[in-house]
Amino acid sequence: MSDQPNHDPGSVAGHDPRAQQALDGAAVVLRPVVRWLLRHGVHYGALTQVLKQVFLAEARSELQRKGSKVTDSALSVLSGVHRKDVRALGNQALPVAPLVPTPASVLFTRWITDPRYRDPASAQVLSRLPRHGEMPSFEALARETSSDVHPRTLLEELQRLGMVSVDGDDVCLSADRFVSRPEDASAAQTLAVNAADHLAAAVYNLQAGNGFKFLEQSVYANGLSVESGNKLAAVARAVWAPAFDGMVAAATDCVRADNSREDTPLRMRFGVYYYHEALTPEGENGKPDAASKSASRHE
Repeated sequence: MSDQPNHDPGSVAGHDPRAQQALDGAAVVLRPVVRWLLRHGVHYGALTQVLKQVFLAEARSELQRKGSKVTDSALSVLSGVHRKDVRALGNQALPVAPLVPTPASVLFTRWITDPRYRDPASAQVLSRLPRHGEMPSFEALARETSSDVHPRTLLEELQRLGMVSVDGDDVCLSADRFVSRPEDASAAQTLAVNAADHLAAAVYNLQAGNGFKFLEQSVYANGLSVESGNKLAAVARAVWAPAFDGMVAAATDCVRADNSREDTPLRMRFGVYYYHEALTPEGENGKPDAASKSASRHE
């Protein structure tokens, strides 16, 4: 008896048009992922090995969700992965990016959002804190943020990232939002968890029917000049700022309110993105027809 699944691995199940739509959509989603991999020296073969693990992990979850028995044969049939690979990969864990933010990012976020670190008169964020002493000080903020990392270590990390500077006995803000350096491992981890949760929300919504749906919307426009693209990038940042502050405050209140409860199985992530690029050339001039220029809402 052959160990191969009983279908062409290059085809979609039963020629289902919805399956083909999903595959076509996955190709669109994967292009920037593959671009990222190629620029970091990752070849096709390495990705296929990881994809086998991903397919098996999701197939296992799907069988469990349906109440079906999880066997090598069932995993092979559902995922399309050869049964010998199912056996070989059965005990290999998938790479997991940390879901929680780093202590440095938690400290920075609390500094710029916590009302205790705002000027009572102007309500503006205190741009400098005494390095030592009682609250409000950097040391007090660091100790309430993390009991495992020394305040000096957190200060050095924030200095390395360009988020703060030291001026005499004060620690001064050098940025208004926490951003990892592109070369840091945390930047890749942030990309992974942000993109994964965005996709998870979208995939959930496709199968939600008339039930609850997650927020997952966008605004699209084309026919833009470079100047307009840069202007809209600035608008996006301005729109994000109050949304960020409001969600951090609401999430902090919810965490504190739920602190004494045991039934707290959920985690959440709220985010926003902005992206622009040159249109794919269409015709000799590489510009869209005037009739196709538009701005619209997608959901």
